[in-house]
Amino acid sequence: MSTDGLALPDAVRALLLLLPRVIGRAKRTPPPPELAGFALAPRHLSLFHYLLLDGPMPVNELAKRLEVAPATVSLMVGELSRQGILDRREDEADRRRTIVSITPGRRKAVENWCGAAAGAWRVALEPLTPDQRRLFVETLGTFERELNREE
Repeated sequence: MSTDGLALPDAVRALLLLLPRVIGRAKRTPPPPELAGFALAPRHLSLFHYLLLDGPMPVNELAKRLEVAPATVSLMVGELSRQGILDRREDEADRRRTIVSITPGRRKAVENWCGAAAGAWRVALEPLTPDQRRLFVETLGTFERELNREE
């Protein structure tokens, strides 16, 4: 990879070419056969990624990380629990809290669906310093906010 920088117009051109390919690739990644009969959508991927990477967690924590209302996560978790993909259980330390996890019987299928993206991000981000990773994540966040602002 070149160590030369990119002028702003060249970087914009490169990203306008690259992002549709990345998004198209993500959309073409269907759930594995074990999950094909379920009503799964890309919105479920983030929830699955958090549970795979960080383990079981309370609904409110998932909502905070996904940046949505707890009621939204509760609806998703309820739907996925009825389908046998997620487990819900009371927190032994605080019975008011619900802990969410991926069912053992579906964990491998969820890992297969989510694993390629997580692995690709690890390869892409590993050579960067922590500050460069933060800048990259913040840049994508700014891009998303600007797209949403235009709507």
